[in-house]
Amino acid sequence: MATVSTYLNFIDNTEEAFNFYKSVFGTEFEGGGIMRFKDIPPSTEMPPLPESDLNLVMHVTLPILGGHLLMGTDSPESMGFKTTIGNNVYINLQPDTRDETRRLFGALSAGGVVEQELQDMFWGDYFGSCKDKFGVQWMFNCAEKE
Repeated sequence: MATVSTYLNFIDNTEEAFNFYKSVFGTEFEGGGIMRFKDIPPSTEMPPLPESDLNLVMHVTLPILGGHLLMGTDSPESMGFKTTIGNNVYINLQPDTRDETRRLFGALSAGGVVEQELQDMFWGDYFGSCKDKFGVQWMFNCAEKE
């Protein structure tokens, strides 16, 4: 079933923020807990991260209310992120099919900025992100396999 969640970007304090949200909502992290940047498999397409960034949060998911998921990540400048208040929130769409993912991505990125083209990712899903023509940031994550 397709879902929508909210994705938050932080400057090196995602773990602190999400432990706070966890205490507020009384829920537990999904997917085995916190995934860190040190968990990314080595790749020739991505330069190694500085030692200081390896323990930062790459991804965390926390159910909050009514099935809504709050997701988050740290945004290290070493990876080209420049996080400021106002650009740290994404609406994360998880369509059921790749066709629907491509349709939504094409429509929402038209006249906007593609941040990451849709592609298969190391965690096994089809992923991309864009900013629409109104400045709203969108992430797409589809689990359907080719």
